[in-house]
Order: sequence, then C-alpha cells, then structure tokens
Amino acid sequence: MNKTIRILNENDYPFYEEMDTGIEFDYVGRIFDRLAAGNNRLYGLFLDDQLVSVGGYSIYAKSYAMLGRLRSDCRFLGNGFSTVVMSHVLNEVLKLDGIQWVGANTQEHNMSAQRVLEKIGLTPRITLHGALTKDTSALESGAEPWTPVTDLERKKEWVSQAYIQTGAIFPYECYYPFPGSANLFQEDDLKQWSFFENADKTRFVITKYDQKKHHYLHAVYLWDDITSQPGLWETIANDYRKLLRQTDDETYIWMDLTKEEAKKLPDNHQFKLPSPWVLYGMEKA
Repeated sequence: MNKTIRILNENDYPFYEEMDTGIEFDYVGRIFDRLAAGNNRLYGLFLDDQLVSVGGYSIYAKSYAMLGRLRSDCRFLGNGFSTVVMSHVLNEVLKLDGIQWVGANTQEHNMSAQRVLEKIGLTPRITLHGALTKDTSALESGAEPWTPVTDLERKKEWVSQAYIQTGAIFPYECYYPFPGSANLFQEDDLKQWSFFENADKTRFVITKYDQKKHHYLHAVYLWDDITSQPGLWETIANDYRKLLRQTDDETYIWMDLTKEEAKKLPDNHQFKLPSPWVLYGMEKA
C-alpha cells in the first residue's frame, strides 16, 4: 500500500465519513469544513485512497499553535499512524513564521493521545478542570464586589505582573490555556475583557465572554485562594447575571481549576467538574 500525508480541504469530507473512529458524536465531523480553513489546518494520512488517520492545528494570538483533532480508523490501530500524522503536523507548524509555542490539550484519561504527544516531543505543563456552574452561592460571603478596573494602563500592569513576566498559564479561551506572553494580551481584548481588583489591590479577576457549545462567562483568576477571598464570587456572580440577561440559551460560569483548587471547594459547591484536561507544550527553538 502507498502511504501519503497531505493537507485536507472541505472536499475531503467523504473520506472522513468512511473512517471508523469509534466516536459516536464527533465534533470534528460536524465542523470539518471550518477545521480545514482560516487559522485551522487538517492533515490526513492515506493508505492508497483510504483515509486512516487525521490530525491538525489551530493558531491563536498569531504565535501559539494548538495541535489536535487526532482521529484514527479503529481498523488500523497499532500501526503507529497517529504518531506519524501528528509528527508531520508538528513539523508543518514549526515551519510557520511567528510561532513561539506549540501545545496540545488532551483529557487525563486519554493515555493513548498522551503517548503520541510525548513521542513527538511535547511535555505536560498543567492539568485543569473546566469547572462549570450556574450557582456560586456556596462560595459567596456577602462581601462587597470588587472594584471595576477601566483604565487600560492598569489592566496592562496587572497582566504584565501576573502573566507576561512569569509565563503563568493564562486561559485564553475555554479549552485553550497558554503560557503567558505579550501576544496574548492585545489592546482590543484588554478593552473588551472586564477586570476587577480587590480593596487592597493585591488580587484581580478577569471575566470575559466565550461561546463553544453553550454561552460562558469565563472567569480567570490566578491565585489558589478562591474560597477565601471576600467579594471574589460576588463579583463573578454579578457579571454572570449581566450575561444571563443577554443570552437566550444555556449559560454557565467557567473557571479553570487545578485538581488542588477543586479539592478546596466546599462540600455544597454547585460546580460540575468534568474529567480534567492535561496541557502539553513545547517552546519553539
């Protein structure tokens, strides 16, 4: 059999339909055309004219590449095709101008995907729950909400101190956290995102809107004292109620929590804690 890897386009969808991925509700198939266009690319490994493995990438903030969309035909497992196609995808990404960091997100229980990522040179950085809730009352203390930060220069000071200078992981979107750099914090985003700081100006929280399957108020907080900061959850709850008035569909608060942070939640918390995701990554040499 002749083995080839090439970039895919929307006209290749029939090949994808013929794959037996074993995934009942596969988002890659539903948005195949979008994943092969714009800042996204899909690559397919073919045996003659049969598509047996797929992988791709998306570009964020012009300098971050996220690998993913790894799918393989169950009838061809055990041949190392997943590693071959993802190695090819990584090599293509590393040729792109401006890319500084390459990463991938996979669920903690997906050991086969993790083995592929490690084989191509990515290492684990952080494990995060995408914690969801509609009710923060168990974390509220009745304290006053934090003060809105409207000054752009003050916002820049906060993100520089907390993320750019330290390289701390910043949840840029739901499902897409990246190590901090100046490229993640463009002025247009900073103007749009809501910032709030506590009374003694030692803590801040960012709230921003995101939509994947549902609507989300994405709350970004760097420190691990989410259960002991008076006014933090009152602040988040206020912004959530504002978003609810603007949406007409399922709407949640999303906060990325480490396992340790999730364990600190009170027993009566109302968060859904789905299986955590492991962020892998590598700096471009």
